Amino acid sequence: MQIMTRLIALSRAMQLRRQFREINKTLELLPPAARRQLAGIALREFTSASKSEFPHLYATPPEEKYRPWGSGTDIGLERLRSDNLQVRLRGVALWLTVVFHETKDSPFGEQQELHRQAMRCLRSLKEGVPADDLNRWMVEGAEAA
Repeated sequence: MQIMTRLIALSRAMQLRRQFREINKTLELLPPAARRQLAGIALREFTSASKSEFPHLYATPPEEKYRPWGSGTDIGLERLRSDNLQVRLRGVALWLTVVFHETKDSPFGEQQELHRQAMRCLRSLKEGVPADDLNRWMVEGAEAA
């Protein structure tokens, strides 16, 4: 059973790594204003996901909750391919949120590396936002909760 679990984790890591390349390419091409917008959207997505019972299944339809992993990354990637900038930004934010939670406590090295890459992306988004905007978003997020 351990071999099967390891194989499933490895295939999932390969799939997420492939998707991450597309996400990362999109992030690199975003202008600073869109990156600031994305940081705000990502903060809201993280707040919503952290309130859910299973954050790694965030955005997954309830009837799919018994699958090995959720469909949040697929939904995020689908949105990323939209022509609308807002939809693309929401897709990136959703993807980062789900991958963060899915890989957070993984015992597998490949998924730990994906978690570090997601953290780097989130850190770069955070660093691109002025401190007063970030503080305002945090207060607004806390009030909404």
